[in-house]
Amino acid sequence: MAALGAGVAAAALLCAAGSLYVQATCQDAIVTQQLLHEGFHRDLLMKVELGIMEEDIGGCTVAARTRLPPGIYVDPYELASLQQHNLTKVVLIPDAVDVEAPEYLATDLVVLIYMTPDPQCSRCFRAVLPVHGRYHRPAENDGEVLVVLKSPEVLICCCDNRLSTECWKPSEVEAPCSGRNDYPCQWYSVKHKPVYEELIMQVPVGLRQHGSLVCVMTLLTTVLCSSLILAAVCKYGHFSLETCSEQK
Repeated sequence: MAALGAGVAAAALLCAAGSLYVQATCQDAIVTQQLLHEGFHRDLLMKVELGIMEEDIGGCTVAARTRLPPGIYVDPYELASLQQHNLTKVVLIPDAVDVEAPEYLATDLVVLIYMTPDPQCSRCFRAVLPVHGRYHRPAENDGEVLVVLKSPEVLICCCDNRLSTECWKPSEVEAPCSGRNDYPCQWYSVKHKPVYEELIMQVPVGLRQHGSLVCVMTLLTTVLCSSLILAAVCKYGHFSLETCSEQK
């Protein structure tokens, strides 16, 4: 009985030691987000610092999956131009985006953006995503609305590397692991600790009390421009009834 008790105690110690080892090696990733520029057209800068050693991530791909609310969108044509120049690699879900829809008619958009290694940090990755604010309904008093961006999900894929996956959970993401292949492989969700849970984007909007003034000014501007165009046509155009009858 004494020997059995000693064996159980030893096994418990080994399990505890193994658990402590896994906790020590499975450190949370640190995620930061930052909005660059002002106004409707911004750049979303995302940075990830993995809590694993450099040799563990060789040949792996790190990506960030973020859900954009209806008040923000990405331009697929702009992304296509950037991808042609190898400046970014992004997967949109859905891939069709109505860039003209206002905020109250738009839906959420899921973006999977591949991150690039940061030369200043061996365990750090970064990505820049151009985002644009949608038009909102006029506000009552304040000239801006607040759009909330949640912290992104950090994903890692190691198709070309046998990497221990005790630290991560399988993710149902169907996307290529990198630009070197076109077939999807297994992605894993990395446990992370955001520096800020939310990021606030301020989008300028009009005021309801200015609605009548805007309508009047728009009408006057339209009439003025139409009058100037008509006057220019009458002054510099070469039209005559004889020419019109000859064409008939």
